[in-house]
Formats: sequence, structure tokens, C-alpha cells
Amino acid sequence: MFRKPFNKKNLGFSAIELIVSIGIFSLISAAATWLVIRGLRDNSVIWEQLAAQSDGRNILRQTSDDMRRAQNSSIGSYPIVLADDNEFIFYANVDKDALIERVRFWLQDSTLKKGVIKPSGSPLGYDLDSESSTEVAHEVVNQAENKPVFMYFDETYSGSEDPLETPAVPIQVRMVKIQLELEKNPAKSPAPFHVESTVQIRNLKSN
Repeated sequence: MFRKPFNKKNLGFSAIELIVSIGIFSLISAAATWLVIRGLRDNSVIWEQLAAQSDGRNILRQTSDDMRRAQNSSIGSYPIVLADDNEFIFYANVDKDALIERVRFWLQDSTLKKGVIKPSGSPLGYDLDSESSTEVAHEVVNQAENKPVFMYFDETYSGSEDPLETPAVPIQVRMVKIQLELEKNPAKSPAPFHVESTVQIRNLKSN
């Protein structure tokens, strides 16, 4: 029976083909793995931004409601105590009882905090040491973005004027804009999520 001679060239070509095939398969696998990882990463960023959006709106709703109710204190002090870039102190009835509380919002590092002092004693007064504080928002990157949390406007504000210089003179303030830059993971998200709200203080309206 006639046998075909063994051809070493054919064997060598097959081995090269195998190596090339393995290389191509490895590249395709690596690319597919990268796409899956990138997709999961992008998906997590989207969910983080959606969560930041929801949290931001809830935070603005709560803070705006408090600021809108600013009024004279229980001992007759002017409604606004301090109006600065990252701190706003005012009087408002935030618990709907018979007394007016001293309310303070301020940014400490990346946390927005709220402090409340209930008047007490006889005669009635506001003891700064009795302030109770809570954390309102986390991952606030206003300082890193060089953006103030609060901006203030007088009675002439129509929507396009510059804010008052800070610290603003309390008796000039009629409207307050609060803006937050929220970013859970700066290494992942393309940019901080921005939320803002402009509040007109009811008891200081001139018309």
C-alpha cells in the first residue's frame, strides 16, 4: 500500500496556525473581559449618580423649607444671624412648637451639617453649648470645586444679578441660593452632580 511521505512543513504550518489562533482568541477574550468590566463600572457610576440626584433633591427640599420660614427669634433678634459662603445661621420654627429655634447649616470638610438650638432659661436665651447637630449630606465637594454652598441676594434681585459679597449684611438678604456639588467617587464619576435651589424668605419679602 502506498503511504504518503511525512511532510514536516505541513506540521510546522499547523503549529503556527494554532499559535496564531490562540493569540487571536486571547485578544478577543481580553477585549470582551474589558468591555464587561467597563460596562459594570459605567453601570455603577450611573446608579451612583441617580442616587446622588435623589439624595440631593431631598436635601434641598428639607433645607429650603427651613430657610423659607426664617423669622425673628423668640427674644426678638433679627431673622438672619450669619450669611457666609459655607455657613448660614438664622432663626426659624423648625419643629412647629411655640418657640423659635436657632438654626445653623454649615459645611465641614465634605459633610453638610445642621445645628439646632432651642431657646431656654429665664430670661429666655439661646445657649450655644446646647446645639444639637445632625449630618444632612455627605460627599459634598463644593470646597474642592471652589463653589460656595450659599449665595445671597437683596430685594433688587431679578434672576441675573451677582450675589452679595460675603459675609453678607443680614438686613440686606432677601433670597438665598443653596447649591451642592455631590460626588461619591471622584475617581469614577465624570463630574460632580449639581443641585441647587433658590429660596425667598417669606417674612423678609418687601412686596
